[in-house]
Amino acid sequence: MDVAQLAGVSQKTVSRVYNDEPYVSADVRRRVLEAGEELGYRMNNAARALASGRTRSIGVVTLGTALYGPASLIMGVERAVRDTGYALRVVNTVEGDPTGVAGAVDSLLEQGVDGIVISEPIDDGNGEDLSARGDVPILVLGAPPLSMPRTLAAGVGADLMARMATEYLLELGHETVHHLAGPQRWYAARDRLEGWRSTLAAYGRRIPPVVEGDWSASAGYAAGRELAADGELTAVFAANDDMAIGLIRALAEAGRRVPEDVSVVGFDDIPVAPYVTPPLTTMRQPFDTVAQEGLKRLVHSIENPDAPPLPASEPPADLVVRASTAPPPPRKTPGSGRFAAVSPSGGRVGPPPGGGGATYD
Repeated sequence: MDVAQLAGVSQKTVSRVYNDEPYVSADVRRRVLEAGEELGYRMNNAARALASGRTRSIGVVTLGTALYGPASLIMGVERAVRDTGYALRVVNTVEGDPTGVAGAVDSLLEQGVDGIVISEPIDDGNGEDLSARGDVPILVLGAPPLSMPRTLAAGVGADLMARMATEYLLELGHETVHHLAGPQRWYAARDRLEGWRSTLAAYGRRIPPVVEGDWSASAGYAAGRELAADGELTAVFAANDDMAIGLIRALAEAGRRVPEDVSVVGFDDIPVAPYVTPPLTTMRQPFDTVAQEGLKRLVHSIENPDAPPLPASEPPADLVVRASTAPPPPRKTPGSGRFAAVSPSGGRVGPPPGGGGATYD
């Protein structure tokens, strides 16, 4: 007994349902899907590809790394793809590979994918080589659109989240905020640095020299040993949580208490962030939300090539406040030998456009 017979419809109607075509009533669609589930029916993607001219596959280009942010974003993409009916093909790039993203895109186009996701790309110097690539839709996660046709972007908003973290520290009363940046070949690191810098400029505050790390806790530790020597240091915004944790360790070894002497904010909200000492205040990244919305827009562009792309929404910004941040310590009033509390200056700018707020753990 086949699906059409059990559902009481024609084979053509079954095909329309499984190809998600319009003009099928809700009742008929339900009956076909229930019949298919009862019979254990699975759509033959090879046959569908021959009929539609599409392979029903989406390629993913990602930097082969165990870093929490990129790995979480890829996991979000994998979960989101399951609901689209497309297969996933992944190509890892390696930092320093001269072919980089361009070579990975070529490999996926040769496999006939219907669309491509480029996740957390770095600037490999080959951006100009992408402009002549194929005309399949491209979704870029965590970076601006690249120089390719039919390019979409999702998850661009790290600058706004960096702004929110920096504003929070300024509103606690810190005169300025230092920044422990990620490697500047990463677009995500550039966005976080720009959000920090523009916020200090908007508040009219001193912009301290940037210390750059490589996303690792060891880089944060090395930066912390350098920053601990700055007697004026009271607040640091780190571009990711791993560096923030290494930074806190170095500050503690140097006798600079967190948060009593120095406040620290991280970025990502990695699973261990609530359990380090002190628990880390951080910006939580909405990896699943970004992946789901991005895949929805990509599939729409694949299946509706002549339609305008779906509009993008700004990712939510969520500041998770824990015990690594506090108002700055009292400081001596010049010439008096006495201590005076430092109070913030300027009004609240508020969270970035599109909402967001603080969560207290």
